[in-house]
Amino acid sequence: MTFQITTVYPDGTSETRDATPEEVTQREADLVAFQADEEARQQAIAEAEAKRASARAKFAALGLNDDEIDAIVR
Repeated sequence: MTFQITTVYPDGTSETRDATPEEVTQREADLVAFQADEEARQQAIAEAEAKRASARAKFAALGLNDDEIDAIVR
């Protein structure tokens, strides 16, 4: 995987160059880390949603209606 890096200077000029092998390696490592973080974030969201659904089911089992449950979990 190769990519180019463009540097824009304060005077408005710019310079484009190919990334070095070290920059390519770092970008690939950053992408892997980002994907792992994103998977962990999605998992946390799914777990929170499952807990929310479980809590709603338990409140309903106690005899609360949807309006009462909404008032509690807001």
